[in-house]
Amino acid sequence: MNNRSRLQALSTFLKSKRTSLSPEAVGLPAGGRRRTPGLRREEVAQLAGVSHTWYTWLEQGRDIKASMSVLDAISTALRLTSDERKYLYALALESGAGPSSVLEETAQISPSLRRILQELRSCPTIISDRHCQIVGWNEAASHVFMNFEQLPPSERNMIALLFERQEFRRLAGNWEHFVSGFLAIFRAYYGQYVDDEWYEHFLGRMKQTQSDFAALWEKSQVSAAPEVLIEFRHAKAGKMHFQLTSLQVHGDTDLRCSIYTPAPDSMTERKLEQLMARESAEAE
Repeated sequence: MNNRSRLQALSTFLKSKRTSLSPEAVGLPAGGRRRTPGLRREEVAQLAGVSHTWYTWLEQGRDIKASMSVLDAISTALRLTSDERKYLYALALESGAGPSSVLEETAQISPSLRRILQELRSCPTIISDRHCQIVGWNEAASHVFMNFEQLPPSERNMIALLFERQEFRRLAGNWEHFVSGFLAIFRAYYGQYVDDEWYEHFLGRMKQTQSDFAALWEKSQVSAAPEVLIEFRHAKAGKMHFQLTSLQVHGDTDLRCSIYTPAPDSMTERKLEQLMARESAEAE
């Protein structure tokens, strides 16, 4: 991410968080009719204890210096979560990790992680890198999502697949909710690796080719590990409910394990077992 892109990302994020907060949520009077939703810039500056002009410049994406203490005050004023704070600090302080020039060499699945994938028979599981490139999956994931083996490795990007493949759009009962969780993870990486130009190229391509990508991306949700309940409408198995748990894999590689656990008190696990048995029999 070059300096101009970093500052634009910072500007977009601050504006999104400011306009999503109501005066009542931060203890301010609602006042009269507002031309724009959420807080005014001067109100954020007041809550953070900084000058209105300085905060305006920061939100406008001007190249100004900000101390950690000031960013802490702004984070508190905007009610940022822990992941959102990290994202703000990375953009404002240029404190993210360096470019991922060795990503292709290091994003390998260890034998122990591969064994875990195999053992999670009733839980569709996907392993992805910091670009959300799919580098591993288990049999259950192949049956619920698609057979990723049929795609060239370069086309196994989870974000791109969610927007470009119709089978993914049809699968999720609430597609926007499903996609938003992945975009929140992707934005967390985006802030962490501010020097990796790959993100700018990828985002530019997605905005140009997918009309609904930009609107969802501009919501600026950030979460390193969202846990959500998802309803899938599988073409062969019917309705299935999964709880998505996203885990960071510790070690030399920056990998993420996304586990879809069948929701309790549902028929999902049984439907999945029947689906896998039926499709395996058809393949023989």
